[in-house]
Amino acid sequence: MSLTHKALLGFAFASADLLLEASAEGRITTALGAGEALAGSKDRTLEGADLFDFIAADDRELVKMVFKGLGEGMRAGPINIRLASLGGEDRGACLSAFRLPQNAGAVSCVLTRAKAAMTAGPNGLHDRASFETAAVTLLEHARARGLEVELAMVDVPGFEAAAQKAGEAEGAELRARLAAVIRSQSYGGGAAAGLGEDRFALLREGRETPQELSQRIARLLDLDPALGVAPVVHQVSACGELPPDHLLRALRYTMDGFLRDGGANTAPADLSQAFERSVAQTMAQVSALGKRVEARDFALFFQPVVSLKGPASLHHYEALIRFGDQGAPFPMIRMAEEMDLVCALDSAVVDKALEHLTRRPDLILAVNLSGRSVGNPIFVTELGRRLAAHPGVKGRLMFELTESAAVGDLAQADRHLQSLRALGCEICLDDFGAGASSLAYLQQLTVDVVKFDGAFIRDLEHDSRGSAFISQLVRMCAEMRVETLAEMVETPLVEQVVRKAGVDMAQGWLYGAAAREPAPFPPVSAGAMSAPSRRRGAVDSWG
Repeated sequence: MSLTHKALLGFAFASADLLLEASAEGRITTALGAGEALAGSKDRTLEGADLFDFIAADDRELVKMVFKGLGEGMRAGPINIRLASLGGEDRGACLSAFRLPQNAGAVSCVLTRAKAAMTAGPNGLHDRASFETAAVTLLEHARARGLEVELAMVDVPGFEAAAQKAGEAEGAELRARLAAVIRSQSYGGGAAAGLGEDRFALLREGRETPQELSQRIARLLDLDPALGVAPVVHQVSACGELPPDHLLRALRYTMDGFLRDGGANTAPADLSQAFERSVAQTMAQVSALGKRVEARDFALFFQPVVSLKGPASLHHYEALIRFGDQGAPFPMIRMAEEMDLVCALDSAVVDKALEHLTRRPDLILAVNLSGRSVGNPIFVTELGRRLAAHPGVKGRLMFELTESAAVGDLAQADRHLQSLRALGCEICLDDFGAGASSLAYLQQLTVDVVKFDGAFIRDLEHDSRGSAFISQLVRMCAEMRVETLAEMVETPLVEQVVRKAGVDMAQGWLYGAAAREPAPFPPVSAGAMSAPSRRRGAVDSWG
């Protein structure tokens, strides 16, 4: 490196801990600064070494793509990377790179000590959920620094098919290369996500048009043209004026549209417009849901729950809500909870359940209640009036408390539940084990039944540890005088396992699917359901 280049590099990166110059292949030719602290070697001994040996394996391909993307006079970074382990210590650095004009293709880069970057996921890409969280934080960070950051959606149609066709080893290399290319174009090298279906999202500083970014990604990928894989970028400008919760909704709306339609529909001009569209769409859906609830425009389906105390015999039915021809009602339930419609929905479900109980004196039903409803004094008082007006249903109605919405005040919720128990209604704690709050709920709420989440049950025939876990939970509940119920019991072998564990009741496809009317038990075709009609891993649920 000439004295002129050293002076220029020192001027450009005066705050760096370590300045390096490396050949295009990564061989270090010059090292200045805190080499021992960052790389574990003195500056002079770094010269001649391979730069990539000092970078953690998961980030080497990322740095290679950063270097590859540098044209003469271009700068890249800063990006957060992890350095190779030194004495077991997890180390991080912030890297910036610059390709000086007329310097024989060499790359000048600087490393500044930083907190070790967190691994996002496979090949350094976030999944959608972690990207949403990270994106809001990064957008706020960029806003504080006065930077303009954009959200870009990248479609690489046919890539995954090509990777699978290439075989396991080469396919893994292709996926790692694509992930590194996407990351190299993102803000800080870590603001990128794999959305599945050959689709990706990234935040980047706005310096290129979508067409220019598409061409850059294609050049860095350097795929055989015969594969017919051509990246397409759909860009949305980020808006620094939206508060974090609005940013999150705008990001979700934009990614939902991208995953649903790709680039077929007109993308929002910016995240402010995306937020406006999101609000309009949500309000329309809320309005439609409110009208359906008010008009009782939904149906109850009924799935048998059996007693395992002896040969399987009908204990009661769970009433499950269904909206028209839609599948699982979870999205509608979540919307009802978020938009304060769930109390009205739960009231409507209880009304329909009471109608069935009044017509059928032999019927016993379980109805789901949201944590939000149980925590609402007005809802519980009105529910108590409804139950008092139907004395004939006493002892025939159970309420299942779901964990889809957290219960804020457990002491208050327990008082509300005890008022319902005093009216002759048993209380079941639903989805036990699915959420972090399960043990706290069981400790602070007095309930009659605990329903084990299907995730613990469905694989019991292949999981001896799971069987032991369920046995311990059953013993704990028995000591508390609480009965137990296993959902998603699908095979005789799983039934055998839960019986051996001492579970009191069971529910699942083995005993019958949810039906429009409470079907006689056992169902005519209980043991002989055809394969197409049975969906393994399914759980019929309120939400």
